[in-house]
Amino acid sequence: MSKNTKQSSPGMATKAAKILADKNASAVAKSLAASVVAQANSGKQTGAELEDRASKVLQSDKYSDSTKELAASVLSQSNKER
Repeated sequence: MSKNTKQSSPGMATKAAKILADKNASAVAKSLAASVVAQANSGKQTGAELEDRASKVLQSDKYSDSTKELAASVLSQSNKER
């Protein structure tokens, strides 16, 4: 299976870190933010379960633009063969 070598940008990692520190952020936003931070400056890629969650976030109207931005970042770092 091929590996996606994309990484979170420094700007996106900073946004994600702020969401992780926000006590009012949703659990979904925090899980996506944690993945974005984990993928900054590392060779890690998104797992299948988080890919599915991020995809559902992007398809839903109930999530904020910032949560959708995190979801898009997470999906851009997923395994393209899945």
